[in-house]
Amino acid sequence: MRTVLALLLGLFVSGCGKLGDPNAEPTYGKTGLPKNCKAIIQENVRAWRAREYSADETMESIDRNCGPNGRSWNQ
Repeated sequence: MRTVLALLLGLFVSGCGKLGDPNAEPTYGKTGLPKNCKAIIQENVRAWRAREYSADETMESIDRNCGPNGRSWNQ
C-alpha cells in the first residue's frame, strides 16, 4: 500500500511541472482579446502608453482580471 501511495505521489509531483504556467506566454482568444493575465497586462500597458485609458482605468482592469479574485487566472 505504501509503495502504491509513493508511486502515485511521485507521478503527481512529476506531472505538476508539465502543466506549466498558464501565464508564461500571452494568449488571445478567437476574437483577438487577451485571455490570460500576461496578455491582459501587455494590452493594458500598451493602451495606457497610447493614452487610450487613464492610469486608474488601467489599474482597475488589471485588478478586475488579474487581481486576487481575477477572472483570467487559469485561462
